[in-house]
Amino acid sequence: MGKVDWGEVRAALGHLDWWQAPVLFAVLVVRQVLNALPLSLYIPGVSPLRAAQNDQVAILMSTIAPPPSDIALRMAMFSSWGVPVAKGMAGTIMNTLTFYIVRFGAPAVGFVLLAIVGGELGYRLADLVSIAISAGILTGLLLVVRSDGLARVVGTRAGRVARRVRRTVDPAAWAEACVRFRGDVAARFRYGFPRSLLALAGMLAVDLTLLVMCLRFVGLSSSEVGAAEIAVAYLFAYPFTIFPASGIGIVDALILAAIVQSAGLEAEAAAVAGLVVWRVFTLGGPLALGAVSLAAWRRTEPAATADA
Repeated sequence: MGKVDWGEVRAALGHLDWWQAPVLFAVLVVRQVLNALPLSLYIPGVSPLRAAQNDQVAILMSTIAPPPSDIALRMAMFSSWGVPVAKGMAGTIMNTLTFYIVRFGAPAVGFVLLAIVGGELGYRLADLVSIAISAGILTGLLLVVRSDGLARVVGTRAGRVARRVRRTVDPAAWAEACVRFRGDVAARFRYGFPRSLLALAGMLAVDLTLLVMCLRFVGLSSSEVGAAEIAVAYLFAYPFTIFPASGIGIVDALILAAIVQSAGLEAEAAAVAGLVVWRVFTLGGPLALGAVSLAAWRRTEPAATADA
């Protein structure tokens, strides 16, 4: 990549038309609903609409206040809907674990696409570590939900590893926590887990679609860089969304580098413009949805809000 010509970036942004904003926002809403859907699959009594509302509020809180403010507000919302705190917490943890499996497993699809479209592996081989993390989380989760005995073993061993970093960790307490967690999620696991994986895989597909649309709307044509090449760049960069603000800067640089490698330096300005638009919607959109969701909850649940 070269020195960004911001004049060219502004010119690329000039390709945007007014009707494209509502279209991008509609796609974003689908993305956010799919992202929250596992909550409704894991937690009895939580509809997909309430799951989406809860998730947007949590995103807003995690942005404007330190943790565990988002978890506290999640639990307050669940309580107002008659969901026991233990069930709400277990479902939230399952939602997070499922998302981490998908997040770190995304490069596996990237390797398949790379084999189809062709290209160099290079630094992408480092993403094998990401796939190993995904497999490790999946294995640990399957062991925990299999039986109380295995849950206790996993909790104890994980506690011993954690105690090397923090001496106050009690492996026995971790073991009991894993057993309680299993009791809270076991009944919904067979039903919810595979469907949650599909929902989050769909969320990635919609998010990728949103990225491709943003790049096309600012003038980066399919003849310059195909959707498959953008998908490869996106999937290999996605694990880095674990960093604050969905890995802003890191993820964008990796995607930009891959686009420039594929399309040439002349595509750099348009790619930067498209990434700016993508970030405006994927970072700013959920905050706006979170503010609306929080206001709606406060209006419809006045007594619960007062208790919270």
